[in-house]
This record gives sequence, C-alpha cells and structure tokens, in this order.
Amino acid sequence: MGICAKELRTLVIRPTLKHLGLWSSATEDLLLGTAAQESGLGEHLKMDNHRALGIYQITPRMHRNIWDNFLSTQPELASKVRGLASQHEFLQHPHAELATNLSYATAVALMVYLRRGKPLPESFKDNPKRLGRCWHNNFHSKPQGTVDQFVEHYNSLIRDKETSKS
Repeated sequence: MGICAKELRTLVIRPTLKHLGLWSSATEDLLLGTAAQESGLGEHLKMDNHRALGIYQITPRMHRNIWDNFLSTQPELASKVRGLASQHEFLQHPHAELATNLSYATAVALMVYLRRGKPLPESFKDNPKRLGRCWHNNFHSKPQGTVDQFVEHYNSLIRDKETSKS
C-alpha cells in the first residue's frame, strides 16, 4: 500500500513546488505520475537489485549529478532545495534524504527534469500519455519502463482514485 495520491499532491508536491517558486498544475501532475511509475506512490522506497531510493527512485549517482552539474550553477535554487533537507542528517547521509524526506525528494525529482534545460510543458491537458512521454524522455537516461506502463500506473494509482472520491 503506497501513499494516498491526493495527500501526496496537496501535502507534499504542491507545497514543495510553491516553496521553490515553480508550481504549476502540469508540474504537479508530472511529479505525481513519476512517483506512481517509479515506486507505486511509495509502495517501495528501495527496489530489489537497484540502488535507487525513495518515491521517485533516484540513484545516489543522479543525486550527486544534480548537485554537481545542475544546482551548482543555480545558487538561488540550490539554496531553496538545500533548505528542504534535514539540518544534520543531510551532511551525514545525503542520499538517505531521498527515501526519508518527501519534500526534499520531490525537489530533487523536479531538478532531474529541469537539468536538461528544456522548459516543462505548461499543460498536459489531462493527458497521461503526454505525461508519460515527458517522463520517458527526461527522467532517466535509461527509463525503467514504458510510456504505456506510466499511463497504466497513472490511471490506476491517481486518476481512478481521484475520480472515485469525487
């Protein structure tokens, strides 16, 4: 059993994006879909035989890459992201934050998308397939799954749950 999609959206993703000054409904949907695809909305925080961690399944290597090659050139954004990390734990075990700190992991997941320097779409027009293509093309160098799997996870873990509670 993973995290409730509505609560992840309203209590973690939205406030994190607003803290970073990067909120849009499209970005919110993209990160929620990414968590659904990567971890089943937190059903697994570490997959067997993988080094990736957290609801977005980010590897320590990618985490270092984000800090060394992207955030190092964006000091204001880096400060906002670092502000989401734990004071002491981040210094001792920075990669653990990806599994234990949902706001920090959300910020780093967004940086994975932004590191390519391409603007994110302003709208996905309620189209999980467009979200899936964005995930597939930008989130991993070697995506773990297909666009169709992304759509399946988005529909079953997010869309179906949100419409059944309306």
